[in-house]
Amino acid sequence: MAETFHFNISMISRGKSKSAVASAAYISCEKIKNEWDGEVHDYHNKKGLLHSEIFLPENVPIALKDRTTLWNSVELNEKASNAQLARNFIIALPKELSFEENKKLITDFIQENFVSKGMIADLAIHDESDEENNNIHAHIMTTLRPINEKGEWQAKSKKEYVIDENGEKIKLKSGNYKTRKVELTDWNNKGNAEKWRENFARLCNQYLEKNHQEKRVDHRSYKRQGIEEIPTIHMGASASALEKKGIETDKGNINREIKKHNSLVKAIKNKIKEITSWIDSLLGNLQAKYDGYKQTKKDELENKAGLFNLYEYISIYNEIQGKKTKNLSYYGQIKKGNADLKRFVKAIYYLKDNHLQT
Repeated sequence: MAETFHFNISMISRGKSKSAVASAAYISCEKIKNEWDGEVHDYHNKKGLLHSEIFLPENVPIALKDRTTLWNSVELNEKASNAQLARNFIIALPKELSFEENKKLITDFIQENFVSKGMIADLAIHDESDEENNNIHAHIMTTLRPINEKGEWQAKSKKEYVIDENGEKIKLKSGNYKTRKVELTDWNNKGNAEKWRENFARLCNQYLEKNHQEKRVDHRSYKRQGIEEIPTIHMGASASALEKKGIETDKGNINREIKKHNSLVKAIKNKIKEITSWIDSLLGNLQAKYDGYKQTKKDELENKAGLFNLYEYISIYNEIQGKKTKNLSYYGQIKKGNADLKRFVKAIYYLKDNHLQT
């Protein structure tokens, strides 16, 4: 799969100067006129489209299979200048799978998570790279309102009166009655993003296993997985194409710095394990050497050793330096972190080479 698990969710809304028709034209590489404002969005020359398809729930009019009809219907139904129009997904697909397998994978995901819940989903699969499957990904737009068999858009939510312990409506100082918003679907639940990401990762791994691929994906962040690394950022088609031609990009440079940092951290961790093993062995030898001494002598030795532990001192100093990076820029944090880690491992080597601990 891509270097990182990429599953981006955003909202297409007029409040952010976005248009559902413009987004649909872009992902499908089509020319579509927005009947809401009369603007024409033309992307028919855009490269990289492999497949596009609209998925309808049962009993929804077949006329909405037409992209122009569907998204203009959404636009014209929403009257507010800041209306939310559609939910937008960009999902990296596993390059280890063939196009047909990726198409089946994303279709299963759409049917299971969106269409079965009553949403209409517009899918486009892209790969703008020169090599097949090198940057294969899916764009998905989903509707936000339920729709009936007549093609009529339904309300997203309703207001209901808040009732007190006596079953009476609560009157406010303004003279109005207190109300609350009640969602009519669970499509906007805060937990959906996690559920969708988890379901996609599960399906991905099923398809990878079925196609005899060893690779597996995990929707969780590195932190939640217990991986102490910085994840690389998503390159995107434009940056990937430039990098392939030998042209460095900002995203590419950031990823190279991140990889250098992660490699350094990994090497240092391995060295720390070796040094920890050496210290444990040293302490074991000391313990064996003084087993014949009286308990008071052993206590005296341990107390003296605990007064000034160089290994612990250097570790604490390194932690303090790490805290100082918090106010730096993202790039600055990586750069200072690399320098601090190099100094740390150099000091540890010095202790080991000179048989020093306290």
